[in-house]
Amino acid sequence: MKNSIQTSNTLQNESQTEQEIKNMVRQKYEKVALQDKALNASSCCGTTNSSTEVYNIMSEKYDNLNGYNSDADLGLGCGLPTQFAQITKGDTVLDLGSGAGNDCFVARAETGETGKVIGIDFSPTMLKKARQNADKLGYNNVEFREGDIETMPISDNSVDVIVSNCVLNLVPNKKAVFKEMYRTLKDDGHFSISDIVLLGNLPKALQEDAEMYAGCVSGAIQKEDYLNFIKEVGFENITLQKEKAIFIPDDILQKYLSESEIREFRNGQTGVFSITVFAQKNPSSESIKKEIIQEQKSVCSPSSGCC
Repeated sequence: MKNSIQTSNTLQNESQTEQEIKNMVRQKYEKVALQDKALNASSCCGTTNSSTEVYNIMSEKYDNLNGYNSDADLGLGCGLPTQFAQITKGDTVLDLGSGAGNDCFVARAETGETGKVIGIDFSPTMLKKARQNADKLGYNNVEFREGDIETMPISDNSVDVIVSNCVLNLVPNKKAVFKEMYRTLKDDGHFSISDIVLLGNLPKALQEDAEMYAGCVSGAIQKEDYLNFIKEVGFENITLQKEKAIFIPDDILQKYLSESEIREFRNGQTGVFSITVFAQKNPSSESIKKEIIQEQKSVCSPSSGCC
């Protein structure tokens, strides 16, 4: 245990390479893939101790969406990106960090038998579960590939829609992922991704802990920086489709912070948020008009009661 704590405390030191961080996340998600969904949902992305105060800390309910499959839902998401992704029949859809296949199967319900869905994940155990689920469902147009989303095994200009659910916050080089998304999307293609972002700085103990990194918290970056990366890569029509504050329960924070530090964290200027972001690659004038209409219909606002 002492060695584990020492490793956690050096997570974001300069000596820690990006590859070491990726290996740590992969190892933890190999274990998460075999855990009970209830444990994943009541912890920070399945990697921290579970909470007795809050059941769904980050995850949202998928069971009202077409294509939902309970076997593929591990309770690891922080949004519902496929709900906002504007997938149409015949689209090729790419899911980054596809896990056991949850978002892929929801996307498949939208793109239909004439479309194609590709999931990428770097966990062999997750990929095995996803492929087993696809086989049980009899889907021959859903494919799962092992790979790193910073260097995707996907051809240039080949994808219509990209979705991702609470994954980019686990990646050290987030801008590299956005560049890969831009490369693989067709002109007029778009993405809708849910992720964790910050406003203000986390306490040092949370920033440096390996479990909180894999738990989608300490790996998150500032909301402004996140949105700027998307813009710098070249995406247009960047739209915040949904934003929700994430409450980390005291019984989880107590593992990392003292009582006084928890009070300071609660009363300070730091916020942890789930956001769902939409953006397009080289949009045509026609698609811009369509997006304006769709946005008027689907944006989650405080007045709608869903934020």
